[in-house]
Amino acid sequence: MHAGVISAPGQAAVHSVEAPEPGRGQVLVRLEGSGVCASSLPLWEGREWFNYPQPAGAPGHEGWGRVAAIGEGVAGLNEGDRVAALTYRAHAEYDIAEATAVIRLPEALANKPVLGEPLGCATNIFQRSEIRAGQTVAIVGIGFLGALLTQLAKHAGARVIALSRRPFSLEFARQAGADETLLLDDHWKIIEKVKALTDGRFCERVIECTGLEWPLNLAGELCAERGRLVIAGYHQDGLRQVNVQLWNWRGLDVINAHERDPQAYVAGMKRAVEWMTQGIMDPAPLYTHQLPLDRLGEALELTRTRPDGFMKALVLTS
Repeated sequence: MHAGVISAPGQAAVHSVEAPEPGRGQVLVRLEGSGVCASSLPLWEGREWFNYPQPAGAPGHEGWGRVAAIGEGVAGLNEGDRVAALTYRAHAEYDIAEATAVIRLPEALANKPVLGEPLGCATNIFQRSEIRAGQTVAIVGIGFLGALLTQLAKHAGARVIALSRRPFSLEFARQAGADETLLLDDHWKIIEKVKALTDGRFCERVIECTGLEWPLNLAGELCAERGRLVIAGYHQDGLRQVNVQLWNWRGLDVINAHERDPQAYVAGMKRAVEWMTQGIMDPAPLYTHQLPLDRLGEALELTRTRPDGFMKALVLTS
């Protein structure tokens, strides 16, 4: 099979390697494509703790395709089934998945990309946010995740204030249903604007999606008393200094919305498929860049630089 290989920081190429074979309880997925996740950027940029070259297909984990072969002991799946799967070497033509981490896709989603892991991540974050009708929800950072959460919050009947440093991202937020959009620029001006928009009450729910320290502290400032601060950004580049005094004073519930249990991911993936089928969540407008496998490096670089118009890159194998 062909697989993308990150051979060194900032370098990717397609190699011809042996296709894997499924073991007991596993299936082989013939991938149609995979999404490129921002969590892959440290590996792409290079860190001293990474080894190169990386395994073929790594670190792709947002793949979808069809079941190509079934290992012993697998029930409920058939060759040819179209599926989304939680795998870890999905930048390739084939990858192995545990049968318990495979979601069969309904006919209603035929021919549509279904990036199980990030879509499931969005539904899990939404569930843990406990957003209700009538609440005001601020979403700090409008990328792929923030735009999906805007859709979901609006469907729940909330008023959504979307904040982004990228003006074009605010247009995506408006298309997703945001009631108000603010440029993520001046800390104190933003606080005053949100205070004015909420008659001084601020927001019952604030979801931070950037993974950066300043927006995380801003998110705390935007929370109402007894509000809920939801950390959805991927904070992976070091320690954070946060205003715990403010969090204490306002009596905030602070939720780290990242999951580590694979079955929690799978539950979120199932929910995402249901919500896509029902029209509650529509990620299609956010797939702004679709590239072939031999342009994996370009897709990763787009994810790193995020030029105007960029929201999410897909790497296609067929």
